[in-house]
Amino acid sequence: MPQTWWEVIVFGLVTIITAFFMEGVAWFTHKFVMHGFLWVLHEDHHRPRKGVFEKNDLFAVFFAVPSAVSVFFGLAYNLYLLTALGLGMTLYGIGYVVFHDMIFHKRIRVPTPRFAYMQRIINAHRYHHSSGSRKEDNHAFGFLWAPAKYREWPPRGMPPPRPKQDRQGA
Repeated sequence: MPQTWWEVIVFGLVTIITAFFMEGVAWFTHKFVMHGFLWVLHEDHHRPRKGVFEKNDLFAVFFAVPSAVSVFFGLAYNLYLLTALGLGMTLYGIGYVVFHDMIFHKRIRVPTPRFAYMQRIINAHRYHHSSGSRKEDNHAFGFLWAPAKYREWPPRGMPPPRPKQDRQGA
């Protein structure tokens, strides 16, 4: 673990930067992997849920493995930057679970916070689930960041969301 004050600062910065960087990794993975060649694992997430788990939950395992391995080996071999990377990935994962699984999809019932930015990411994810199933006709692949156009519903300047009966999933 960090020994000096500057190592503590670097540790904190690497953790925070990694957490923010993970939104880009998640966006890319969501658009090109989940809505691409691994759609077979993500498709059930765009359909009404049957039971507690979805095939889509395997992506949580996929993201958790490098995080856990980084923290484990970072602590085991006193590689504090590797530990910081793993903690940053973990922080992002916690944010994802709280927003995506708990607040948006209500897999665990919690009150929805009422502030402008939360409404913006809720609108973006709502639009994502209403705009189509595959990446060619979908939008809003981020999870914890959403552009300003999602401040209102429906988003200004975007194609109108499709009625629920016209969607393949969502």
